[in-house]
Amino acid sequence: MARILLVEDNEMNRDMLSRRLRRRGYDVEVAVDGGEAVGMANNSPDLMLLDMSLPVMDGWTVATRLKASDDTNGIPIIALTAHAMVGDREKALAAGCDDYETKPIDFPRLLEKINKLISGG
Repeated sequence: MARILLVEDNEMNRDMLSRRLRRRGYDVEVAVDGGEAVGMANNSPDLMLLDMSLPVMDGWTVATRLKASDDTNGIPIIALTAHAMVGDREKALAAGCDDYETKPIDFPRLLEKINKLISGG
């Protein structure tokens, strides 16, 4: 069973996504801010879903830190963001995210991205 670290400060988004992922058979751990996410990443999740607008430490900084560390740089990260401005996808990829999904989440499309990254494709 693949382990996903869901980093989301919005309770409604967090609950909805975690329930839907668990129903699909994923083991979901939850962090509510960027600082907690960095600490929990040391548990080596198979993938991280990372909201980019977080308290304590934003998602851009979390991604940059995780990708700079030998202990966590192999964790695939999908940025989750309501920011859909030109250049935001590129900014997320430049920070170290492996993919990008805008909110509101298109769950079937997100599942495809998760499966692709977990399988190494």
